[in-house]
Amino acid sequence: MYEEQLGEGEDYLKIKRTVCINILNFKYLKTTKFHTGYRLKEMETHEELTDIIEMNFIEVPKLEENSGEKDLLVAWTEFLKNPESEKVRHLEMDIEEIRSAKDELIRMSNDEKEREIYEMRSKILKDKVSALNSAERTGEMNKSKLGIRNMLAKGMDTKSITEILEISVELVEEVINE
Repeated sequence: MYEEQLGEGEDYLKIKRTVCINILNFKYLKTTKFHTGYRLKEMETHEELTDIIEMNFIEVPKLEENSGEKDLLVAWTEFLKNPESEKVRHLEMDIEEIRSAKDELIRMSNDEKEREIYEMRSKILKDKVSALNSAERTGEMNKSKLGIRNMLAKGMDTKSITEILEISVELVEEVINE
């Protein structure tokens, strides 16, 4: 978006501000805030190079359930989180844009082809998240088993291992029987 604004040989001064908005349905950044914005800065002095490029991350799961915030960003995030929620029903009454989005969502959900496309995309996203979570659990399990093997090699008993690692006796026995 940034460089596509210019044709060949055009002056960089013609470039307009570019804002990238990433709406994530998972936690990505280390911050606890649900909305984080970034610009280009010098690494040591933190002097801002320019405000012409900005990247925003909205991490939907980080929006607190009982958030007292009442701005438009929170309203849209609530809508994305669950358009059928009681909160969104109240927001529809006060915010024209939310009401229009809800109407469009209803219209799309009545269109069989649009609904099919949405459901396919939703399934693909759920499958990806599930695969990532499964890989993470497998990695954690392998790490636990490695810890158990090391402790067994050092002569530790099952009870001590289960207490230290906070795991089940069955898992230790599974490693012993491998």
